[in-house]
Amino acid sequence: MRSLNELKNSYEKKKSEIKERLEDFKKVWKKSDEDVFVELCFCLLTPQSKARVADRAIKSLLEKNILFSGNKEQILKELTISDVRFPENKAKYIIEARDFFTHDGKIDIKSKLDKGTVDAKREWLVKNVKGLGYKEASHFLRNIGLGFNLAILDRHIMKNLMKYGIIDDIPERLSRKYYLFFEEKMKQFSERVDIPMADLDLLFWSEETGEVFK
Repeated sequence: MRSLNELKNSYEKKKSEIKERLEDFKKVWKKSDEDVFVELCFCLLTPQSKARVADRAIKSLLEKNILFSGNKEQILKELTISDVRFPENKAKYIIEARDFFTHDGKIDIKSKLDKGTVDAKREWLVKNVKGLGYKEASHFLRNIGLGFNLAILDRHIMKNLMKYGIIDDIPERLSRKYYLFFEEKMKQFSERVDIPMADLDLLFWSEETGEVFK
């Protein structure tokens, strides 16, 4: 088990980079509905795919003007080329999300997320956007600057929660009940080590991947 002093020292070294990244996330919400939707699509692509792979796929879809107007076959082709896992399902999720958030021919997503608590926003996303579970909805809300106190319980984070003795094992699947249970465990640890949740997430993520990304 790694010591808490080592964790805190690592945080001090990466703190400025982490804070800068979090400021980037805050700026997304102030941008257009299309920019917020792009971040949603990124999070739809991340399950069982590396973040860099998902990011590369999104950039390709944007460069080729496919994300907002392409059909399923065009999107599927780009996801496949980019090595996104389960491209068939994820192409479908993007199309369905695009249809769901389109009003009078324009993307309208910010108005849907402008009310309620962050927990209520997450519940609404999980219920209404196919392909978003609690992890992906938390990831999306964090990446648009609205969910800095949510846990993004991917394999990197869960591995670190075990490393520091916060949890005993990593379940194969997380039900809503267990997701919220582990999230609370992470919140308690965050308070104990005096590292904010969003900072702790990026710190854990960087410990596994070698970079502060998203």
